[in-house]
Amino acid sequence: MTFMEWYNTLSKPSWTPQPATIGTIWQILYPIIALTFGWVFWHFATGRLPWQVALPFALNLITNLAFPLVHFGLKNNLLASLDILAVWTTLVWLIPAIWPYARWIAILQLPYLTWVSIATVLQLLITWMNRGGASG
Repeated sequence: MTFMEWYNTLSKPSWTPQPATIGTIWQILYPIIALTFGWVFWHFATGRLPWQVALPFALNLITNLAFPLVHFGLKNNLLASLDILAVWTTLVWLIPAIWPYARWIAILQLPYLTWVSIATVLQLLITWMNRGGASG
């Protein structure tokens, strides 16, 4: 069973966005993430930002990249919920961490935070709605 076949078997809230909508949102967010995270990592690598500022960005990147592997690769809703909670938590952490150094980076994270907040609620609901089945 492909990941989309599996995903389509899951019970989901009525307001779940279509896969094409989700793809469009990420097409908008990924360039913002690449630009802003790249700026942070460059400034960390050149000694202009402390590791305490770069750490939540690194953890966010790792957990963000892990999500599709966990959710669609392992087909594990519980681990996907834990992962997306980590993505959300690191976003909430990195915004105030970068604020004193580059407010524009913090502000550009707000659309990402908004989407991840929606996606977190969605993933938690999907996990709850599928808790008794093999896909939970």
